[in-house]
Amino acid sequence: MNVYDFDKTIYDGDSTADFYIFSLKRHKKILCLAPSLLGAFLRFYLFKKGSKTDFKQVMYRFLRFCDVDRDVKDFWNLNRAKIKKYYLNQQKGDDVIISASPEFLLEPVCDILGIRYLMASRVDKYTGKYDGINCHGKEKVKRFYSEFPGGKIEEFYSDSYSDTPLAEIAEKAYIVKGENLSEWKFEKRN
Repeated sequence: MNVYDFDKTIYDGDSTADFYIFSLKRHKKILCLAPSLLGAFLRFYLFKKGSKTDFKQVMYRFLRFCDVDRDVKDFWNLNRAKIKKYYLNQQKGDDVIISASPEFLLEPVCDILGIRYLMASRVDKYTGKYDGINCHGKEKVKRFYSEFPGGKIEEFYSDSYSDTPLAEIAEKAYIVKGENLSEWKFEKRN
């Protein structure tokens, strides 16, 4: 089986950021959350306090102002064309998507594409609260083995070296930049 990250790997962009902007254009009340989002951003990225999950929970408060089911459906009607051609040309029936983006956001596009296996961050689509931790880095490996005990990854694809834990357990791994694929460059260890 082949495993893929989603954002900037098979989707041309960051689906969470794109959905936030899409929602902001539709629901202007989201702007009232800007001060708390800026505070959370500075706390996590500048002052290195808290976790990425904490930061994202503050960001996801915008969901309170959305008609989430309708907005997600409309979002994918507009953005489905951002699925990269290389992926569509090599897609297989047992592909697995493992992403830090929220499940509720990726499930509809995975259904459209016929992708049966999705592991992503479990975020309540009404409150923005996480059930568990952000699906990132080593957490992706835990989720993979939880879903597929003893599973083997033939090929792994990601745009980011933060996914090295998954790349290390794959037979082959590729870094994705746009539509271009190149072999994963592992850091040499002493």
